Amino acid sequence: MSVFRKINRDLNAVLRCDPAARNRFEVILTYSGFWALVFHRAAHFFYRNRYRLIARIISQLARFFTGVEIHPAARIGSGVFIDHGAGVVIGETSEIGNNVTIYQGVTLGGTGKEKGKRHPTVEEGVMISAGAKVLGGFTVGKNSKIGAGSVVLHEVPPNATVVGVPGRVVKINDERVNDLNQDLPDPIADELARINAQLNELQEQLRMINDK
Repeated sequence: MSVFRKINRDLNAVLRCDPAARNRFEVILTYSGFWALVFHRAAHFFYRNRYRLIARIISQLARFFTGVEIHPAARIGSGVFIDHGAGVVIGETSEIGNNVTIYQGVTLGGTGKEKGKRHPTVEEGVMISAGAKVLGGFTVGKNSKIGAGSVVLHEVPPNATVVGVPGRVVKINDERVNDLNQDLPDPIADELARINAQLNELQEQLRMINDK
């Protein structure tokens, strides 16, 4: 598929996914996520043709103007929608399929421990919600959903919903497979329980002394 066809599909994706987008003209003039992809298409072309410095300059210009950082080596399909865009980071060996939706603050990164394929492969139809971090060289399966603020460190099967830190699969094909424990530690309650246990122990010792 040509670069221009991909850009056209990206434009249509904005109109399809964002109810606030009223027409193509508005998207072209005001949507930073769309322009981040346009810049990336150009940078990727130069990168593939070994004009690496030009590619990196284009990607840095895109970062400056859009707030989205995409390494020019990343492979991105068509019909991708980057909503708002601010703070999105897509690493060098990332691969993104068609019709993927990415919200602000998302990172497709590495853990710093891998070599070679260090960044995730995101298959077709995936939605990655705001602030999610997908870290590592694994695959996020087709049509999966990553919850806001999740930190995903392992493979995600197709049609799954992942939430939490670290990310856990809680649904597959809309059927619940895991209950997410959202209980948070309460240090004040824990300390009160410890003090109460000590008081009970002291009371028992006093009772034994009085009985003598």
